[in-house]
Amino acid sequence: MTRHSMDRFIDTIEWIAAAFVGLVALDIFVSVLLRNLFNYAIPDSFDIGRMLLGILIFWGIAATSYRGAHITVDLVWGNVSPRYQRWIDVFATLVLLFVVTVQTWTLFDKVRGTYRDNVTTFDMHMPTWPFFAVAWIGDVSAVLLIAIRTYRLVFHPEDMHDPKLKATE
Repeated sequence: MTRHSMDRFIDTIEWIAAAFVGLVALDIFVSVLLRNLFNYAIPDSFDIGRMLLGILIFWGIAATSYRGAHITVDLVWGNVSPRYQRWIDVFATLVLLFVVTVQTWTLFDKVRGTYRDNVTTFDMHMPTWPFFAVAWIGDVSAVLLIAIRTYRLVFHPEDMHDPKLKATE
């Protein structure tokens, strides 16, 4: 995979995560509007809304993991030399890669379980496993992006978009 195609893949993941933010916001807006103005509830709106929120969380993990935009504590990192900052970044990213990989494995078990058990929504009896599968794909994307981040941190730190990392080269 070339640098350009990696960047396109990263941007695509971020756009998909952004689309899910919009979809969740639209779902909430329409549900509240219909409930308050017309006293009408969309069937399964609660179930669909919470599953979309779950999807958003996993795709959000993918989007924030590559950029390093998640919550960090830089107490030690900010007080060491650039060489050690890079070591800390690589170590932290490897730990994140391990944790998200295990999470992805267990989420796949959840997808398989909801499919096998034929879990459905309350009102319309829609199967829930496709929602879990889309969330799982987001988690797989997170693993791939964290792996790309790790590769770039080790071999090509100049390709990182994080200004903190460029300062430590």
